[in-house]
Amino acid sequence: MIDIMCQELLGFLNQAWTLTKDVIDCIKERRSIRRFKPDPVPEATIGRLLEAACAAPSAGNVQPWFFYCIYKDDLKQALARAALGQKFVAQAPVVIVVCADPERAATAYGERGRNLYCLQDTAAAVTNLMLAATGYGLGTCWVGAFSEAEVSRVLSLPPNLRPVAIIPVGYPDQTPAPRPRRSLEEVVRVMR
Repeated sequence: MIDIMCQELLGFLNQAWTLTKDVIDCIKERRSIRRFKPDPVPEATIGRLLEAACAAPSAGNVQPWFFYCIYKDDLKQALARAALGQKFVAQAPVVIVVCADPERAATAYGERGRNLYCLQDTAAAVTNLMLAATGYGLGTCWVGAFSEAEVSRVLSLPPNLRPVAIIPVGYPDQTPAPRPRRSLEEVVRVMR
């Protein structure tokens, strides 16, 4: 009996602590997932996603981000309403609301930190989180269409935090096809 429990624990830890994909594969395989299985996501895995988010680059290493991990159904429902009725937000086992602290960035960089760097830095953290989730076989969707005031109210955010993204996280219950991408010729100019 103890051997079986130890094997199960080792299997869980292996799953929670080991990425299964190359980073380039994660970049290419990441999709916006809007249907999730009800299976819970291990808290250790969510911890790893947050560690990946916090490893993102930030201007002057200010790290102006803050994360809310939402498991409560009533809060997820309220966030879905705040996200202009995007019901799939509430169907994910976990919803992570990523916030920026503009004043933290302004302390180091003034208006440019407040209005630009904090958003760039937070976006980098979101990207890291989503790619790590893909590596763990999880699905995410970057939800940016929402009422900031309503999300702030629902989560009782302190006045220094600005919600930037809502990220539902769970095991995908869909496999979307890749979306068309512009060619490199369309988006790159090399200047020598």
